Amino acid sequence: MANISYSPFLTNVTFLHENTTSHAASSFLRLQKSMHLLSMVVYGVSCLLGVTGNGLVIWIAGFKMKKTVNVVWFLNLAVADFVFTFFLPLSIAYTALGFHWPFGKLLCKLNSAIAFLNMFASVFLLMVISVDRCASVVHPLWSRNYRTTKLAYRIALATWAVAFVLSSPYLIFRDTATNSKNGTSCYNNFALSSDYTGEETRRIWRARNQIMTIIRFLFGFLIPFSVILVCYSVVGFRMKQRHLTKSSKPFRIIIAVTVSFFLCYFPYHVFSLLEMSKSPLSHELKIALFLGIPLASSLAFFNSCINPILYVFVGQKKFRRSIISAFEGAFGEDFILSLSSKRKSRSISQVEIQMTT
Repeated sequence: MANISYSPFLTNVTFLHENTTSHAASSFLRLQKSMHLLSMVVYGVSCLLGVTGNGLVIWIAGFKMKKTVNVVWFLNLAVADFVFTFFLPLSIAYTALGFHWPFGKLLCKLNSAIAFLNMFASVFLLMVISVDRCASVVHPLWSRNYRTTKLAYRIALATWAVAFVLSSPYLIFRDTATNSKNGTSCYNNFALSSDYTGEETRRIWRARNQIMTIIRFLFGFLIPFSVILVCYSVVGFRMKQRHLTKSSKPFRIIIAVTVSFFLCYFPYHVFSLLEMSKSPLSHELKIALFLGIPLASSLAFFNSCINPILYVFVGQKKFRRSIISAFEGAFGEDFILSLSSKRKSRSISQVEIQMTT
């Protein structure tokens, strides 16, 4: 029951291989080693690109650019990804050591909590950005007058607070224990007990695991992406009404970042829900979960390093521009300013027509 977690994102990955032949067991061990190696490669690439790329975004957005609302959004996204990727060497070491955790209980708890803090903060910020875009399209003049960086900082702070509350249970449930190989495992102790032989303990463990999985799916994926989908549907409809067929680079960047988050996290949530299933799992489904969950988690890890790449290359026509110029184009406010200018000029034209009649 106290399963070794493959990474900060994983909970109960198990692979029962009773009644298997020695050949099947040998194949399983080879597959297991391949999965470990692949995970370490993905973790390493994510760490290297994430720390350097997001560190660069923080330096440019935090110290080299004028503070605008868009800059505040992207700066907070970069901070979330940077902190997460900064802790990735712990997961790399854990996997390389054969899932022996030598870093103590506190870092075990922090490593998992930060992973989910990154997930919640990122998707909430993407939701806030979509609401901001929708408000800018529906009420551009109001946005021009009241959409300030001070308000953006307050909203970002509230977003971090909610993300912390949702990720804080992992500070409680994440635990360390000595395993059968005399090593230390970092795992989710949902029952808060070292004895997993009792039926009541198992029932508590399963119930809390299901609650955490459902909360993670609802607040970390379904609700935010429902809001995002509605907001961007309204934006698309209004842009079509106003014959704005060409969207600005910042708008394309936001769409690209949102799509990449969806693609990276959707498989993880699907496998988490499948793993939670109460019905007995077939041998084939157990194998699919064993292969799919580590791969899905690795893909979720990779999302934390992809945003800086998108900032530079999405919508880029001249690749010889400086990095600062590329980020200025990505974080610009020209889409909102153009909308408010169009609305303002339209209002002035209507007033002039009324005065002449």
